[in-house]
Amino acid sequence: MTGFQPFPGAAFDRCGLNRQHVFDLADLPPAVAATLGDTAPFRQLILLGHAGKALWDCVKAAGAGGEHPIDDFTVRSIERCFAEHLPASRFRLVYPGDHPVGLQRLGTLAGWHHASPFMVGIDPEWGTWYAYRAVVLADTRFRPFPAVNRSSPCTSCPARPCITACPAQAMADGSFSLARCSVYRLQPDSACTATCQARLACPVGAAHRYDVDQLRHSYSISLQTLRQIHRPS
Repeated sequence: MTGFQPFPGAAFDRCGLNRQHVFDLADLPPAVAATLGDTAPFRQLILLGHAGKALWDCVKAAGAGGEHPIDDFTVRSIERCFAEHLPASRFRLVYPGDHPVGLQRLGTLAGWHHASPFMVGIDPEWGTWYAYRAVVLADTRFRPFPAVNRSSPCTSCPARPCITACPAQAMADGSFSLARCSVYRLQPDSACTATCQARLACPVGAAHRYDVDQLRHSYSISLQTLRQIHRPS
């Protein structure tokens, strides 16, 4: 591909979408491409995420409310960025949306994702304080991004404080037990109702840790899902 367009990274940064990666669709593994549905007439996939507290600060400053304030703000921000900086480019959001997308697989291809013992993705710079926010198909002509080349910080962490800090002992047997984690979170006096003690104990990227409101929002969503799954029939 020649005649590359400039990527509007600063515009996404200002919205708090400060993790960005561009893939050429033709270079994606077939199994990943198959999760995207009909990709015609698009050429590229743009993976957008947030790291640290910037996005939540933007959401609060915008007065975003509703059931899904982060998703709603993200969609509006992407639409605005395309309208202002890429008005001639067609695009379609695959995520947020109803179509299942392998976000962690895309994150691995971008070099963002390493699995932590408590199964939240971890990065040497940001720790676990980042998330995938959008997958966009576009007929853009950006220069594809090279994968970030960073190893997992867990390999050089012999203490593994996350394991001992987990009140559910969800990692006590050497692998993560979703069942133990879920049962403990659903207890009335759980210390992980609106947070994760293992995640808080991880020292990597601690300066980027979410504030209490952001943690409460994020974990309320997963807690609601758990309650629906475990609701008596």
